Amino acid sequence: MLRKSLISALLVAASSAVSAVHAAETVRVAIGTQDTTINTATAGLIVRELKLLDKYLPKDGKYKDVTYDIQWKNFTSGAPITNEQIAGKLDFGIMADFPGSLNGVAHEKAGRKSLFVTVLSGSVKGSGNGIVVPAISQVQSIAELKGKTISVPFASTSHGLLLRAIKAQGWDPEKDVKIITQAPEVAGPALQSNQIEAHADFVPFAELFPWRGFARKIYDGSQANGPTFHGALVDAAYAEKYPEVVVAFLQAAIEADRLFAEEPEKYSELIAEKTGIEAEVNYLFHGPLGLQTRDLTWKPEFKQAVATSIETLLLLKRADQGLNVETFVVDRFVKEAFQKSGLDYEAAIKNYEQLPLKAKDAVTGEEITDPKRVAQIWVKDEPLVRHYASAENAFKALKTLEAEGKTVRVVYAQDRNSGIKLLGNQAWFVRTDAGEVSAFLLKEQAEAWAKEKGGKVLDFPGARTAVLAASN
Repeated sequence: MLRKSLISALLVAASSAVSAVHAAETVRVAIGTQDTTINTATAGLIVRELKLLDKYLPKDGKYKDVTYDIQWKNFTSGAPITNEQIAGKLDFGIMADFPGSLNGVAHEKAGRKSLFVTVLSGSVKGSGNGIVVPAISQVQSIAELKGKTISVPFASTSHGLLLRAIKAQGWDPEKDVKIITQAPEVAGPALQSNQIEAHADFVPFAELFPWRGFARKIYDGSQANGPTFHGALVDAAYAEKYPEVVVAFLQAAIEADRLFAEEPEKYSELIAEKTGIEAEVNYLFHGPLGLQTRDLTWKPEFKQAVATSIETLLLLKRADQGLNVETFVVDRFVKEAFQKSGLDYEAAIKNYEQLPLKAKDAVTGEEITDPKRVAQIWVKDEPLVRHYASAENAFKALKTLEAEGKTVRVVYAQDRNSGIKLLGNQAWFVRTDAGEVSAFLLKEQAEAWAKEKGGKVLDFPGARTAVLAASN
């Protein structure tokens, strides 16, 4: 009789465990995202607008009778997302390495735990963060900022970049420059009115401000060679209770990433429509050969970025305790999402390439083989960007397009040294005596190339004029 009662009790317990989730009427999936921080789009805006999460949320087994309450909340930075998570109002948070590290510390201080479950987009070199100056400034490089005031959003990834850049100059951040805190929405008007001498910021502002014409980029994060990324965190207790929901969220992000890769212009326009961040800037980051890679794998460099963030935050006294990166950064959920999506995680983690450009030159029809010579033109009212094997071909195409009465939205060029994508009208060019044109972010880089290879340093109008004159 006792044995029969025990077996009965075990069966009841097992039945209760299986039905524990679907016995509850609702499973909340509350996600805090940052729409204007455009490299969060493949887990935020695109997933939300295309309703991709609904597609992957489990609906069988213990989730058979569940009703999902999907909540999206948009923020302009990571800190308020963390506050909402601590308050129990959000389950997922999307943010960069610095605020993500603060998220982990804040959870532990509150007697809880969060998990960094995936990277979304980033750069192992550091592109994405940058330093700009007012458009009328004579400053051409960070070396000229000694003794000047530089603003930055404190405790952000760009704050870390700025400190690394200052250290690389051999300067004392307490004595050789004046660093003040300033959010991007404040820094923009300050740059326009020349109230600040320089500003360091995160995605997309070091490109957005120059695109809008009131700033000029003088330093790219890749020069500091410090990896940076945005990713997604989840409450650890939530992940333990609903691991299948976490995997579903990551499957949705994987599909959003694939869609963006297949149609970068289309989804650049979608981000622009929803955020006001111009499509030309979105494509600059996430189109082929873009400033950053959309990468969901935990490369060693991204794990190191978390560790560096924690160390820097402690030095800045923005955090008062450390964090165990090995238990904070977890890859089991994203590995399962890759497997369910039919993808090879181990192959992806070894892939460090930019989103490749597979295209033919719009002038010659030849396959494009050298990514560092590529130039691109986006023509108004055309859905696709035109690609060119060289800046020379692009400059010649510009003349034809204008003769046809067409309006050019933007010209892109690739930095010859780093391979990052540049706004053409902001770049410096070197035209060699043989007629080959190369683009560079900084004038000093162009001067070094010209000295080594022979040639002349030119701005965008000058390079264009030189190419057209030679072709006549």
